[in-house]
Order: sequence, then C-alpha cells, then structure tokens
Amino acid sequence: MSEPISVRARFERFPATVKGAFIIRGEDPNPHQVVFREARVVAIGGAQAHPIAMTAATLDVAPRRDVFVPFEMAVTDMDPGWYELECELDVDGRPWTFPGGRRFSVAWPRATLRRGQVQVGRAIDLPGGATVKVEQIDCGGDSIKVHVLVTPPEPVTVRLSADGGRLPVLESDFDATSGRGKVVAYPLLRAHSSLRIEVSREPSTSGCRRPVPRSRPVPRRSCGVGGPR
Repeated sequence: MSEPISVRARFERFPATVKGAFIIRGEDPNPHQVVFREARVVAIGGAQAHPIAMTAATLDVAPRRDVFVPFEMAVTDMDPGWYELECELDVDGRPWTFPGGRRFSVAWPRATLRRGQVQVGRAIDLPGGATVKVEQIDCGGDSIKVHVLVTPPEPVTVRLSADGGRLPVLESDFDATSGRGKVVAYPLLRAHSSLRIEVSREPSTSGCRRPVPRSRPVPRRSCGVGGPR
C-alpha cells in the first residue's frame, strides 16, 4: 500500500543542538489535511526517546508539493549513541507514525573507545553448505565495521554482542556477486573484553523501516573474538 504522504527530515548537527525541518510531501494526486501532533528523537537499539518541543499544527498538503515544519532541539543531555527522528501525524483523520529517514550520533568520550583493526580470518559454517568468513573488524570513533565473505554468495544476517550485551547494527551491505559484506554497528569500548558474532541465513523476505498507521526459528552460528586495546 502506498502512503498518501511522505516525510523526511533535513537537519544540521551543531555541537549542542540539532536544527532542521520535517519535510512533508503529498505523494498522490489528492490534497490531504495533516495534523502534526508531536516529534521525538529515538535511540537506535535502545529504549530512550526524547520529545522535541514543537507546537501542534494543522497543515494543508497539496499533491507533489513540500511543506516544511521546522524544529530545533538540544543534544547536550543525551547519552552517547545513534539516534533517529520520528513524528506522529494525523493524515485525513487517520493517525500515522513516520520515520524521519536520517540519523545522527552523540559522541562517546574518546578515551572510552577502542580503535584500530583486528584481522580475524575465522570461518563459520551455516546449515545448507554456506561458509561465512569473518575477515576483519575496523574499530572507529562512532562505529565498528565487520567485513565478511560468504561462499557461495548469499545474504546473511549478522548479530553482534560485546561481553554479552547487544551491539545495535546500524546498516548492512552485501554484494550478491562477490559474496562480500559489511556490517556497521555501535562502537566497541575499551571496557569490552570480547566481541561475539552470530550469523544466520537471511530469510527470504526483506524489510525496511516504513511509516505505519496506528490504531488508538532461523538456525544461527557464532564465533567470538577479542578486541584491540
């Protein structure tokens, strides 16, 4: 089902604030009345949600035209992590939750992070015959990148945990021709002593984050590696 409108967030990240606008666009030939009720910042992989102070507004959204709803919020009191925007709208009287489509990070203290590269070179055999080789882990200031090679090439799902605590995955890329993939996740901290990598065959269905209207067992294999100091 196609949505009557789309929403995307455009913003700039300043040292103490995030400032920008939600852009609401009519996506079908009909005009729509939209009530902008509230917006918030949601932690990726966590339970934190920070409301954005905005005044409710009723908007007329014309077909194929953009309407801008500005916002500004402080980030100095937010915990280190990755965040994304959401807004709650009523579209022609029907409530929807729309993701903003962009994310930003609040930096971790530099001294708490692991940095550098770890050459892993360990293979994980999956049911059905595929082998996943974990080649390398790149540890950076706001994320880690896990590089894998799948033979024969097929999409896989990778889950990460450090010392038993889940590391939220931010994005995954997979090349169906070469079998090479990259998983980007939350960074490793110096306090972490190990990283666990779980791999499973990807289900036949795929998903993405979409706006949703509101109403008022795959086998896995894993390996563990120590992180760089």
